[in-house]
Amino acid sequence: MIWKTIRDGKPAWWALAGGVILLLYGIIPTFQTSHFGRVYAVYGGFFIVISLVWGWKFDGNIPDVPDIAGGLIALGGVMVMMYWPR
Repeated sequence: MIWKTIRDGKPAWWALAGGVILLLYGIIPTFQTSHFGRVYAVYGGFFIVISLVWGWKFDGNIPDVPDIAGGLIALGGVMVMMYWPR
């Protein structure tokens, strides 16, 4: 949302809301009970997919086959990291 404010002239409250979201994005994982590195890696996998959805919804960039394949691979990695029996 900060990007949209600076690059596309959205109102300043968009940047403020984006800053709050980024702050929460950094704080929420600290409440997870799993290993720190694993939690952040999982958030990274979801971030890939969320970024593609954001680009599609707000920027009109329709994901192509490699985008979708890469997102599915990232989510597959997330599932392996979180649910592999240990």
